[in-house]
Amino acid sequence: MRPRLAVLAMVVTTLLAVAVPSAVIAAPSHNRGLTINAIPNPIDAGEGVFIYGHLNVGPVGDQTIILYHHLAGSGNGYTEVGRTTTDSHGFYEFTRAEDVVTTNRSWFVRDASIHRIHSRTVFERVAALVSLSPSSTTAVTGQPVVFTGHVGPNHAGERVALQEETAAGDWRDLRSDRLDGASNYSITYRWRFAGDHTVRVLFGGDARNIEGSADPVTVAVQQKQVPGFTITSSDQLISYGQSVTIGGVLDQASSASTPEPNTPVTLWARNAYQDRFTPIADTTTGSDGSYSFAPQSPTYNTVYQVRTTLAPHRHSAVLFEGVQDVLTITPSSTSSQVGGHVTFTGTVLPDKAGHVIYLQLLGADGDWHNEEIRIVSNGSTFQFGWTFGKAGTYQFRARIPGGDGNVGGASAPVSIQVSPSTNPATLPLAS
Repeated sequence: MRPRLAVLAMVVTTLLAVAVPSAVIAAPSHNRGLTINAIPNPIDAGEGVFIYGHLNVGPVGDQTIILYHHLAGSGNGYTEVGRTTTDSHGFYEFTRAEDVVTTNRSWFVRDASIHRIHSRTVFERVAALVSLSPSSTTAVTGQPVVFTGHVGPNHAGERVALQEETAAGDWRDLRSDRLDGASNYSITYRWRFAGDHTVRVLFGGDARNIEGSADPVTVAVQQKQVPGFTITSSDQLISYGQSVTIGGVLDQASSASTPEPNTPVTLWARNAYQDRFTPIADTTTGSDGSYSFAPQSPTYNTVYQVRTTLAPHRHSAVLFEGVQDVLTITPSSTSSQVGGHVTFTGTVLPDKAGHVIYLQLLGADGDWHNEEIRIVSNGSTFQFGWTFGKAGTYQFRARIPGGDGNVGGASAPVSIQVSPSTNPATLPLAS
């Protein structure tokens, strides 16, 4: 996945001679009466592309237009990939189907009839697809977790990095691996410290593809239990507004297998924005030494510990409870057409004003990919816009990364049905 940001670097390629019989000898930088546009741009590998424009030098109707492309990093020149005919207004269009455009490339078109003029060159940037699957989403400190996945198209021999999200919303490298011959990776990592760790795998990009990263996953890592005084959660990762039960068993200090009944115990807690633990609830162990504190409804990521209320003082291990952000998303319409524009609005709980948020699209590979990036507004609301380049059914969702305060979350997906364009005048302007 990739953010559609202005800061994304343009793919730099050597513009070679056109490898077909033509008066054009290099990639043109300006049009001579023949416009072109390609949407979307950038795209995820395998996403469909709609290429269109106008012939502005008469006669404009029934003229043959030839589409050329150059594959970045291929070492080859431009080759013809399609022909079409203008309508009575000089409009032309090409549709590059799904699973065709998988690497960075350049496009331009030429009029093959009496004009023999050409368009400017459009640089299409294509993000690699990265999948990610953890061997487990829960672990204890020191336990190995194996992350496996695939990068498409094939980038055998290149490196990917396992990264963890920081409290500031940045990403730091944990470990890297070189892709095998099938473009697969396997990275093993152990955490020394308990907590909810959000990770992704990044492919940094090359001449063939711009960078792509996997949709992040969160691994809940707990401290190893204290013998004779356990602590557990009914759900280690809850959504904002949900509740959880904290429980465990206290055994006698002289025997880790003999329950200690009728003993007062206190639940202590410290959330992500507090400096120290505070007592929040009391109870007494049952005849089997068990205790339970319910319901607990933390607003932020919270660390819990249970301690005996009276001397001699004993305590459990610390328990990390992750609280996931809750997002809503609403499209301005659930139907559109090629070239049409849909606006997505939504909210985040708890308040995340000033935080980065992404619009994600479900790819043909079954993974979610970042398409747009925005900042959550005051009132914890957000807005995105999207222009469609191909007919079909699309699924979108909003995703916000996590931090110290909360674990990142995603909205429920929404579907948009896109039909072919019936009016070229509604398309974004070609130049």
